[in-house]
Amino acid sequence: MNIYEVKTIGERIAGNPYVGRGVVMGKSQNGKCAVAAYFIMGRSENSRNRVFALENDGTLFTRPFDPSKVQDPSLIIYAAARTFENCRIVTNGDQTDTIYNGLKQGRSFANALTSRAFEPDAPNFTPRISGMITTGDGDFTYEMSILKSADEHGSACNRYHFSYAALAGVGHFIHTYVTDGNPIPTFQGEPERIFIPDDIDELTNDIWTNLNADNKISLYVEYTDLDNGQVTTRVINRYE
Repeated sequence: MNIYEVKTIGERIAGNPYVGRGVVMGKSQNGKCAVAAYFIMGRSENSRNRVFALENDGTLFTRPFDPSKVQDPSLIIYAAARTFENCRIVTNGDQTDTIYNGLKQGRSFANALTSRAFEPDAPNFTPRISGMITTGDGDFTYEMSILKSADEHGSACNRYHFSYAALAGVGHFIHTYVTDGNPIPTFQGEPERIFIPDDIDELTNDIWTNLNADNKISLYVEYTDLDNGQVTTRVINRYE
């Protein structure tokens, strides 16, 4: 087993019916861009009734596609990405705001998340996955986190934090589930190493094409130029 093996994200997700929600962070192959991506999948009508909406300030929201069909907005409608100073936050829930507010109070990414746990959606107990890119001096580092149930009863929360140096062409991918199931099996191990190309459309297409066609809902990808701060984005919504 090669622990330093790097695969494309398409190779990581192809043929998997349900990896849930996923966060990607890393550096483009030419070393010029900080890269982040987030996607959502859904099995229920409530979960599938969503689109991504990117605001002018860079905040990414999940919004209901058909507001009349919303059953429970608590775990499906949230800000998925926000920027605080030189930090770009991307998560799969309202812990985006927890991290954002924690940074404003002088807390760290990991410390802010100590107040949160996995989602209260028994029997799945969906993990909360989060990532943050911190830029400075023409480069960046990034962190990732997963908050998981300690057992099948949701009796306690285990918190895992990962901190990465940015290497050209390398990124990490963390997702909520291993695959489909009942209950759905939670993601295991460390974030997976993936290849980050220079072309935003190459990465966008690799993710969207290889996500399960029945369950994929929305995808967001951003490339931030480390020299001038220019941000290039892509948003794909299944329902639009």
